Amino acid sequence: MKKKYSTGNSVTAATKKQNKKKNLRAFVLKWALLAQRQVSAAPSSTSVPSPWKRGDEPTVQQLGRRVPKPAARPAPHLPPHSPRANPQSNAAARVNMQALFEGDGIPELCSRLADLPSNDRAEGLATLLGACVEFDLSADSPLVLRLMNECLQLLSHRDLGVAQLCHLGEVSYSLEGHKSAALTEVLDSVGVAVEENVATPGEAVRVYSLLAQCYDPSSPRQMFMLSTLNRHTQRMVHWLKATQVSMILQSLLKLQHRQAITLVLRLCHRASQVFQAFSDEEVIKVLSALMIFGQHDVKLLACDPELLSTVMEYCMQMRCRSEPIFEAVAENFVCQAEQHSTLQIAKQIVAMGRLNYLPQCSSQMFKKLESILSTRFSQFQPRSLIEVLHACIHLERFPLNYMSKIFSPHRLQRINLELNTLGQLTQLHLATSLEAPDCLTPLHVKKFSSEDWAFETPVESLFYRRIKGPLILLLGGKLYSSRILTPSGYTVDVEICLDENGYILPPSRWDNVHRRLALCLDGQNRFCSNTRHLLGKEATKRRHLCRMGYEVVQIPYFDFERMRTRKEQVKYLHNKIFPTIFKFSHQSQ
Repeated sequence: MKKKYSTGNSVTAATKKQNKKKNLRAFVLKWALLAQRQVSAAPSSTSVPSPWKRGDEPTVQQLGRRVPKPAARPAPHLPPHSPRANPQSNAAARVNMQALFEGDGIPELCSRLADLPSNDRAEGLATLLGACVEFDLSADSPLVLRLMNECLQLLSHRDLGVAQLCHLGEVSYSLEGHKSAALTEVLDSVGVAVEENVATPGEAVRVYSLLAQCYDPSSPRQMFMLSTLNRHTQRMVHWLKATQVSMILQSLLKLQHRQAITLVLRLCHRASQVFQAFSDEEVIKVLSALMIFGQHDVKLLACDPELLSTVMEYCMQMRCRSEPIFEAVAENFVCQAEQHSTLQIAKQIVAMGRLNYLPQCSSQMFKKLESILSTRFSQFQPRSLIEVLHACIHLERFPLNYMSKIFSPHRLQRINLELNTLGQLTQLHLATSLEAPDCLTPLHVKKFSSEDWAFETPVESLFYRRIKGPLILLLGGKLYSSRILTPSGYTVDVEICLDENGYILPPSRWDNVHRRLALCLDGQNRFCSNTRHLLGKEATKRRHLCRMGYEVVQIPYFDFERMRTRKEQVKYLHNKIFPTIFKFSHQSQ
């Protein structure tokens, strides 16, 4: 018989159980903090008194709700256990926690927890161990050893819930790592629960979170448990809530578990069903995870235009060039662009241009964009309009019909010609003059500024230093110049000049140059973060350098870094540079 899980309509029992756990956790922390403060204020030889009077000792039922505060010294309000800033130094914290153990505080608290049901006792011990993690106590401290022994005794009963087991496992791993005996017991018990198919959706999320923290790929037991958990989650994926889908995807990402394709596909389908329930942060996490896994459901992005624009803006900021996401956005744009605001349109087009992505439906997309520009040109803010047209040139789409409008004196007066904006206008002019010379604009600026690196990425100094030695060895000396600013405003990383016979000229003889080589030392920051595609501005720069007469030679970091020895590096540079030089020599003969 298939299990059925609540989708959220009847959560009274679950809510009460969750509140009980929170109250218990708050109670344990209040007790420990109050005892610690009393130890700090009292001499070290004084034992720690209980925060209750003898006649006010709480019963098991009282522990499930808020405990009355002592009248003599009220304890401060504390939220459920979470990392917090400790005003004392680590050394002082260790002294206070050690003093707490030396008194009868912890033994008394452990004895009181022993009277509770197993799951509540496990939550209390896990909370105390979590406090030890916050106070940075070592695993061999007496306090931690006492609590770990209590945990081992409790785990030997094999009657704990999956959520409580995961909580104990997480704090045990934080304290003792993979060698923790408690963690081993926890994983054994969790493995049995997973194999018996008794974990609920919420408990499955906890297990994934635990495995993401302590997974050992060399352990056959853990590998089998993860595979079983994947199959179990596939069967109940339709009961997962939006937050649970997001958390499982994040755990799979941390596990780097790319073999669970069937599960990821079902999670992707489930994400499209509960998409509206995701928070903004969860949307980004889910889309990023699916992008990395290479899975995508078009329905995910068949939604609110503002959400689409936010996702594209995020991808642009993170330099994430996601083919499935961008294709879905482009298809949505072709079908529903009329429903988008001009700002939303700008964000989508600009992201594609800057990340150098030309969708498969690019012809329809640019026809739609041209139609929108024709009918809604005056609705675009001047700054957004420049951003859109500037992004188009990165994709080799030149807005010739709108150049005269954008460069009209009336519109230029409405634009704040700051450095960045002036540079974009000038690069627009440069692009049309070099790549579409039939359409020239009235704006003539000698060069656009590259001071803020808006249109080219500066060469990485470390990458340049790594190439400098092999390059000098290859050329037989420093027969080149670096960081050359061209009249158009672009910066050439390394420039090598040749005479009419194809021989390399030293910089002192650069008066009569016949050919120029531009070496582009492309570090990691010139590429999209998840691919080997150049950013839009870098692709545009190379096209323009070629049009200006340079022979461009690309030296990407991912190729050069594979060369381990100096001999391999010199050979690699030789194979990249000299075929071009030989071509010039052959042409001159």
